[in-house]
Amino acid sequence: MTTELILQSQKEETPAPLEPLIYDLGAPGRQGVRLPDSDVPTVDLPADLLRADLDLPEVSEQDVMRHFVRLSHFNHSVDTGFYPLGSCTMKYNPKVNEDMARLPGFAQVHPLQDPSTAQGALAMMYQLQEWLAEISGMDAVSLQPAAGAQGEFAGILMIRAYHLANGEGHRTKIIVPDSAHGTNPATTAMAGLEVIEIPSDANGDVDLDKLREVCGEDMAGMMITVPNTLGVFETHIKDIVEIIHGCGGLMYMDGANMNAMLGVAKPAELGFDVMHYNLHKTFSTPHGGGGPGSGPVAVVEKLAPFLPGPIVTVVEEGEGDEPPLYGLTMPEQSIGALKAFYGNFGMMVRAFSYISTYGAEGLRAVTEHAVLNANYIRARLKDAYPMPFDRVCGHEFVCEGHWEGVEGIHALDISKRLMDYGIHPPTNYFPLIVPEALLIEPTETESKQSCDDFADAMLTIAAEAKEHPELLHDAPHTTPVGRVDDVLAAKQLILCCRPVPDYGA
Repeated sequence: MTTELILQSQKEETPAPLEPLIYDLGAPGRQGVRLPDSDVPTVDLPADLLRADLDLPEVSEQDVMRHFVRLSHFNHSVDTGFYPLGSCTMKYNPKVNEDMARLPGFAQVHPLQDPSTAQGALAMMYQLQEWLAEISGMDAVSLQPAAGAQGEFAGILMIRAYHLANGEGHRTKIIVPDSAHGTNPATTAMAGLEVIEIPSDANGDVDLDKLREVCGEDMAGMMITVPNTLGVFETHIKDIVEIIHGCGGLMYMDGANMNAMLGVAKPAELGFDVMHYNLHKTFSTPHGGGGPGSGPVAVVEKLAPFLPGPIVTVVEEGEGDEPPLYGLTMPEQSIGALKAFYGNFGMMVRAFSYISTYGAEGLRAVTEHAVLNANYIRARLKDAYPMPFDRVCGHEFVCEGHWEGVEGIHALDISKRLMDYGIHPPTNYFPLIVPEALLIEPTETESKQSCDDFADAMLTIAAEAKEHPELLHDAPHTTPVGRVDDVLAAKQLILCCRPVPDYGA
């Protein structure tokens, strides 16, 4: 088939254009809701809070519903298609977890009510703390951090507090590998500590010789992701832990990739002192769109007094068949509260439901299938895409989105073209140490058929890049919105309920 015929056949499938949308539907006098008369005294808003130029549309409820439902049809989601975002773990969210979070006793609980009237919610939180401690091998858990990055921040603040309590305030440096998540160095800097970057070796592991060179008496600890963001498990992880502990530092594990370890390896048994979980990744609670997230932290016994609080504890043992009485307490040397009240409670309910459903054997199966899916796709693609680290991977792997002798094709072009096949692009240009990186994570929830569909599309695109590169340069062809100028969009942030003039490039 010629390039022209390929393009024509795809353009014939292009959805209807975005217009007309709600911008043209407004008319004076239309309204979607009629508010009851006020039963409290009314006051006029201050003049400086009123905007005569806001020009909001006057629309009916039907107009609003059609507008937003139509927009939703333009979206890609894990409920409508494959979403292989590496490092972000966009897996299917079982709807039973949503039902549990909407149970009245959970959905309507109020953070200010007396703990004696919220014993069911506190019991759930306590059990979740216990489960997360068991899964990690750690001794204590706080559910308070509201996201993975905040969990990291809590972990580094605890490491700093631990050294200060021991009279070792001179420990001001944190080692971070170049394969780390970008939040790791940012977290270290926010905690007032110095970042020391360590390079990876040719195998994708931490360079042990470089690590030994920088490890000294001023070292507070090390942050490392396991498996790392190259998708591989650190071959010398126990050596790394021994080196850091040997110079008096503590080991922090970024638990964002914990779905490659569930039921197989416990971070505490590898020698880690503190870690965070991403409930919105490992345990399927909703992820994307800015949140909500949840990043509980787990620690060994010596760090437990520094946990952020409050945490749920048993304040009175039950007698006979009576359940215990739960309460909220602050650890004695706590780094303090990181979020209003007790964390993102709805995410805890969803994660509790997920863990309850799977059980111990099921969680191990989650990891086995996540690792199997990633290695299956890697094996199918390794002869078509450059693989910087051609070794067994964890739950994700990285390949390069370019070829020697094929000019002008980049990872972004491959990702844009993938959208024409109904598949969300993988993570682009991360990790930073891999040129034209494509970080691919199928997760355990995808079937072999889904993995094959993705691999087939990627293989087809590899052939197109060499035979019909214009297909990639102009992609996507079949989506409601074509390729946008990301740089211009970032520079001209125009948020308006009505169309704006075309300012040009």
